[in-house]
Amino acid sequence: MRFCLTILGIALLASVAAARDIYVDNIRGDDHHIGTMPELGVNADGPVRSIAKALRVARKGDHIVLKNTGVAYRESITFQAAHHSGFPGSPFVLEGNGATLDGAALVPVDAWEVVGDDLYRFSPWRKAFNILFMDDKPLEKAAIRTKEDLAAMQPLEWALFDDHIYFKSEKNLGLGGYRLTYTGLTVGITLYDVRYLEIRDLIVQGFQLDGINAHDNAFEVGLKRITARGNGRSGVSIGGASRVDVTGALLGNNGVAQLRSEGYCQVSIKQSDLLDNTAPSIQREGGKVEVDGKPYQPQPAAEVQQASAEEEIETYMPVNYLEKVLSHLDVTTK
Repeated sequence: MRFCLTILGIALLASVAAARDIYVDNIRGDDHHIGTMPELGVNADGPVRSIAKALRVARKGDHIVLKNTGVAYRESITFQAAHHSGFPGSPFVLEGNGATLDGAALVPVDAWEVVGDDLYRFSPWRKAFNILFMDDKPLEKAAIRTKEDLAAMQPLEWALFDDHIYFKSEKNLGLGGYRLTYTGLTVGITLYDVRYLEIRDLIVQGFQLDGINAHDNAFEVGLKRITARGNGRSGVSIGGASRVDVTGALLGNNGVAQLRSEGYCQVSIKQSDLLDNTAPSIQREGGKVEVDGKPYQPQPAAEVQQASAEEEIETYMPVNYLEKVLSHLDVTTK
């Protein structure tokens, strides 16, 4: 018995020692490579171009290292099963290095139709949980309940109504001068049936549902120093029987909730900023949620109604993410 355990331990150590770094560069990389070199090397290998290719060649316990090129990675990725899992004390890692994973898609100019004075609309493929951006920043959303409310929209506001996205331009300017995008891809990162996984230092934005979705059976998962913003439903969604630690995160400007939980999941949130600027900081539909070691207590309904009334009166102020990140890092590194 002792001999078998020794052999098992040696095999485990050998597997951990064999873990590789797989490099991704979305400007100079090439998906014909296998990613073992951060730059093009003498053996003709170099970084891959897409995270999807890195995931295809990855093995258990590997580290995927993104180069922050200043250009967003525009893809939707999934971590699933043993080859995207790690070992106790040696997780599978996606190292973001501050890079951005962006799901926003450009709205074609010919997709818009004129429906009123300086008022335009188009029909997105997915009808719910959308956000409209201008120059990669969320526009202010108008509260539209009836068709008559559309006439009261203010310039540079948008609305989701009757399965269409509406946009009010500045007077007599048309659409030609605006760079408008919307939540195009569905989910930024999906986690399913993985164990011992860490995602670090990554910005996830512009996805129609969730920035990160731990769908089910995602155990011993760590989300460290993640920024999830401008996603149609939530920045982070955790469900099923998943067990996820969220540490040093900044979540804001998401559509329905900054973080949501469901099913029988367990979520531990530490040293994180979950802003309630556009939606509740936490929406618990199931599972257990702890914030800095204490069970999450939903805000009483009366206080929520009062806060909502105050938000309707106050002018919306966009989040200064740089300021929040700098202050946040100052706290988490002390």
